[in-house]
Amino acid sequence: MAHLPPLRRLLKFFHPEAIPKLGTPLYNLVSKTVIFQQNYDLLAHDILSYGNQGNFLDVGTGPGWLLIKLYEQSPTLHVYGIDISASMVMKATAHVEKAGLSGVVEVREGEVCTIPYSDAFFDIVVSTGSIHHWKEPTRALNEIYRVLKDGGYALLYDVVSDTPRSVLKEAARDFGRLRIVLLWMHAFEEPFYSREALELLPETSLFSKGSTRFAGVLCCLIMRKKPQNG
Repeated sequence: MAHLPPLRRLLKFFHPEAIPKLGTPLYNLVSKTVIFQQNYDLLAHDILSYGNQGNFLDVGTGPGWLLIKLYEQSPTLHVYGIDISASMVMKATAHVEKAGLSGVVEVREGEVCTIPYSDAFFDIVVSTGSIHHWKEPTRALNEIYRVLKDGGYALLYDVVSDTPRSVLKEAARDFGRLRIVLLWMHAFEEPFYSREALELLPETSLFSKGSTRFAGVLCCLIMRKKPQNG
């Protein structure tokens, strides 16, 4: 919270961590659109560049599409997803079942500050579009650190409030100018971090440091749990 300017701090205070139950059907419908599905494909490809085997966790998985994309691109993975919203977990479970993956993709209700898995269980933990919802980001990062194996990566993707024009321009070529303009306008009414503020978050956590890069229009905060031998 300290890394946000006063107005965005106020937005974050009132902003809910979970999508309300009444909003779930609309979000689910929007998530099926071409631009969202293309983005899930892009993110899955980007995530797998950091590793393509082991246990993967998606925090705030929403409708669960990223879980399905990750497994489709790398079927040797063990893929897990959690979401604070019970209605979203129901939607994700339905999508996983429809894809015929109910035996290999697990979805559970859970929040980032109390992840329902044991220490050092995951090789990679990801989250897309949810970090700006988290009320206690330091506690959340420490919990992600706990469930990561030594040497594992945390990859947290989100819109930032100061996306460079060059990134927006390139995204407009890929997804259409109108869609990117709407996304840019959306950044003003959500408590998104700036890129610099996002990079500062790990300093107050067990990760201690991180870096950022863009994957499409989303900024990715990259953190690694340092191996015990170095």
